[in-house]
Amino acid sequence: MTELHLWLRHEARTTERRTPIVPDDARRLVDNGVALTVEESPQRVFPIEEYEAAGCRVAPAGSWGSAPRDAVVLGLKELPADPAELTHRHIFFGHAYKGQPGAGDLLRRFAAGGGTLFDLEYLADDTGRRLAAFGFWAGYLGAALAVLQHRGRLRAPLVPTTKGELDETLKPAADDPEFTGLVIGALGRSGRGARTAFATAGADPACWDLAETRDLDRGALLRHDVMVNAVLATTPVLPFLREQDLDTPDRRLRTLCDVTCDVGSPSTSSRSTTPPPPGTTPCVGCARNLRST
Repeated sequence: MTELHLWLRHEARTTERRTPIVPDDARRLVDNGVALTVEESPQRVFPIEEYEAAGCRVAPAGSWGSAPRDAVVLGLKELPADPAELTHRHIFFGHAYKGQPGAGDLLRRFAAGGGTLFDLEYLADDTGRRLAAFGFWAGYLGAALAVLQHRGRLRAPLVPTTKGELDETLKPAADDPEFTGLVIGALGRSGRGARTAFATAGADPACWDLAETRDLDRGALLRHDVMVNAVLATTPVLPFLREQDLDTPDRRLRTLCDVTCDVGSPSTSSRSTTPPPPGTTPCVGCARNLRST
């Protein structure tokens, strides 16, 4: 059999610190005969030395374009704009099959170079269940960021932290005003994480799922201060929050967290095509769940 060669690329987005292969799993791959090349990265949360210690080869950041033709280039999010022709097999979240912004350009690059896109969003088992899906911690972190933003405690740039440190930051201070929270998609994996983050922050959120959103009470939705949307929409649906709703005189809603990695998709139910009006803070999370996942 031909040796499998995986090439873990540096992420082009400067704020992306995550990686699809952590050093412990890199070691498991190497021990099972996989050749693994890891690009240096100034922002990846794991230092390159940990990959070297796991037996990985090291390459300069952004050098995947000159990787051997049989290498499978592995990443997490979008590719840089160049090269115009993609010749390798690529594995990442391409966001290319729902009409998202830039989808056509990306697919044309693969067609021009003869390469192949294996989109992680469509990696599924024999029953059709997604294998690379967002879960508890995506919902937890999205809701945590929303709470911190609502309380005026979110500061840029974000830096890595431990869960214990984050939990301490989430705990309500004596001078924190009370707020009401709402989780839509509350019975799914991401929804459960969002509920836990709210509880850590001292809030007992309203929990809505399919039963509560079939006949949506928009007035009740707007009476919450912070809303977390943890719903996976695979086809366009009516948005939970419309721009005209923001003109409602007694609206309390001020912070919206869309737990999604695909905010440009027309299927994302809380998407707005224009900047939010004054008085409303968008807080975009890192993951996506009318079916909750």
